[in-house]
Amino acid sequence: MSTDTIARHSRLLNGIPSQSDLSAPLPKRILTNPWTWIGIVFTLIYAACLWSQYAMMTADTPVRDGVVPGINHSAIRDSFWYAMPTLIFWIVLFVIADRFRPQRLLVWYLTLGWGASVATFVSLHINTWASEQLSIVVEGTQADPTTGARAAIYIAPFVEEAAKATVLFWIAMLVRYQLVTKLNGVALAGLSAAGFAFTENIIYYSRAIMYSSSQINTGNAEAAVRELVWLRGFWTAFGHPLFTMMTGLGLLVALRTHSKVVRVLAPLIGYLLAALLHMMFNSQATFAQGVMRYVIYFAVALPLVASVAVYVVRQLFTESRKIRARLTDYVRMGWLSPVDPEITSRVRRRAWALMVAATRGWSVLRATLSLQRTLTELAYLRDAEVKGVIDAAGQARATELLYQTRSLRGLAIDDPRGQRLSLPTLRKPKPVDYPPPSYPGPAGLGGNWPAGPGSAPLGSQLYSRVDPKWGPPPG
Repeated sequence: MSTDTIARHSRLLNGIPSQSDLSAPLPKRILTNPWTWIGIVFTLIYAACLWSQYAMMTADTPVRDGVVPGINHSAIRDSFWYAMPTLIFWIVLFVIADRFRPQRLLVWYLTLGWGASVATFVSLHINTWASEQLSIVVEGTQADPTTGARAAIYIAPFVEEAAKATVLFWIAMLVRYQLVTKLNGVALAGLSAAGFAFTENIIYYSRAIMYSSSQINTGNAEAAVRELVWLRGFWTAFGHPLFTMMTGLGLLVALRTHSKVVRVLAPLIGYLLAALLHMMFNSQATFAQGVMRYVIYFAVALPLVASVAVYVVRQLFTESRKIRARLTDYVRMGWLSPVDPEITSRVRRRAWALMVAATRGWSVLRATLSLQRTLTELAYLRDAEVKGVIDAAGQARATELLYQTRSLRGLAIDDPRGQRLSLPTLRKPKPVDYPPPSYPGPAGLGGNWPAGPGSAPLGSQLYSRVDPKWGPPPG
């Protein structure tokens, strides 16, 4: 077995990506990139799941006394716009949280689309089937009014949390090298849950619109729908993201530890905690009434959400200190500049460097962004080596990153302190018409003459003998 084959196999075992061939044409790189085909295949799967749910929701349901009409297109369209602000809020929040080692856009899209389509498709069918199995039917009619409550409390939490978290395990198997912080788990789990809540809210809002518009006893139909939108889209919008974040945190703890016991138990404990919180939420939403509902909301739910928010903010500072400490190791070895740990670990200075680079041109901005990502990957690679997650194969990757860092320094903004934004000029400067020299130069063409427009470098032929503008050279 050749040395290259052994090195590639070692990289594969550690999840370390191979160095991409940038010399290949762009169309070839796109077609040979596995992420291209993963995105296409999963987009088709997402579209099929959404279409299946749409057909199910809009179809008429026959019952014993007649037919229950399906949801019309107008109700779904209005519900889509009602649910959109909540989705945008969660997307912005989780993308900002995933700032130090952000995932590629396709990974964010896959998690969001999975929660919005596949997770809702699986949950809809399994929850419906479980509700039918738990129901008590006497002479063709349902005799137990608590069937829906039992399914919502004992079945739906486990089914929905498993459906939302499945994409996290798929991504962990594909790109576990890029999942390096607990913030990655929070962001990916939150995006999957936000997509799930988005589709679920559309279904709930559409049903409310159809019911309130067809039943006269609901009173003001528009006010009833708005009350539901405020309840699900604002007051309890934290539900699904909060639950699924427990599974994401457990998964990331397992990926960044050397203990085999923790690798098995951490995701399982996270999933069970997510299902337990979901179960408690559904039970209180079903049975709590009056003042008790407000007591549980303000005394239990909101403090829990505040605790998770404080934990996430503290993780931001923890990751900043970790990056600074790991890059300092390379500074002590003489492989990095002393300013790299301070600049790379500070979010504000990274942002200022990108702003300065943006005013210097696209190439400078791209080099600066690449430098920041390279140094961040180098820091987390060193952290993985310290924790024993990656073996000696990480040394070859570290060498590649150090050479890449050195090649980017000539163009990138590596130290933005003291630099100002150089705004581009709005008007193009007028060309200066230099007059021909009025003094005699040395004999011949090798003298050190003042350079005119379009002239050759100093010490060579500066003016052409046949140029009518400049005339023959003096002397």
